[in-house]
Amino acid sequence: MKYQVVEFKEKYAEDITCFWRSTMQEVLNINPVHSFESHLHFLSHILPLSYRIRVVTNHEDHAIGFIAFNEKEINQLYIRSDYRNQGIGQYLVQLAKQQSSGCLELRTFEVNQRAIRFYQSLGFVACGGSCDNEEGLPDILFRWGK
Repeated sequence: MKYQVVEFKEKYAEDITCFWRSTMQEVLNINPVHSFESHLHFLSHILPLSYRIRVVTNHEDHAIGFIAFNEKEINQLYIRSDYRNQGIGQYLVQLAKQQSSGCLELRTFEVNQRAIRFYQSLGFVACGGSCDNEEGLPDILFRWGK
């Protein structure tokens, strides 16, 4: 991979929040539930309490993707739209698998068919779903491993 994977630092927070929000809006076709500032606070202060956050940077040290995961779950995975289909997401999921307990779960929205195909191609199997999320949209629970 021609990019660098680094630990999350505050200097990446605004870039990540921008492409995270724009990707959600593009995929879900709804306005973000939270303000930019609230989203930024969640990324910088809430997610790191329970998840390791790894950031993919380009040659100019700009954030182009990120993953938030722990030994049991991938909570967030977003790649900037102009860097998709280059193996970045696959690399980050592999990183999470390597650092997992042998089993990982994640959720993605039913409307996000691209993500569904992506996770299935990496061995994740759909095993449930709900609408119990802030957006109120149907999602799918995926599981990989044991």
